[in-house]
Amino acid sequence: QVQLVESGGGLVQAGRSLRLSCAASGNIFRIAAVGWYHQAPGKQRELVAAITRNGFTNYADSVKGRFTISRDKTKNTPYLQMNSLKPEDTAVYYCNARVPGNIDSWGQGTQVTVSS
Repeated sequence: QVQLVESGGGLVQAGRSLRLSCAASGNIFRIAAVGWYHQAPGKQRELVAAITRNGFTNYADSVKGRFTISRDKTKNTPYLQMNSLKPEDTAVYYCNARVPGNIDSWGQGTQVTVSS
């Protein structure tokens, strides 16, 4: 079991930046990949970015070139640097950790609101 707690969300103007962090506890040594998802009102939760234990990354097309995911190797926790934010980035952002067997753990979410 992995427990996750996000931080770093908030209200910003379009064009500005935010950095999300995720604190992990529990069986962090089993984590094979970590990532960030977001969910806007009335929409499904979608992948924003993910990074594997080996450092391979995957990004949603809508954030490529603007967002960067990184990982604290000792804590196995992800960060998400979000630059050039747009109003359409407004959503609740969730930290995700996946262990072998495709078992997912989720944080409680942090709100990101981008004003135009």
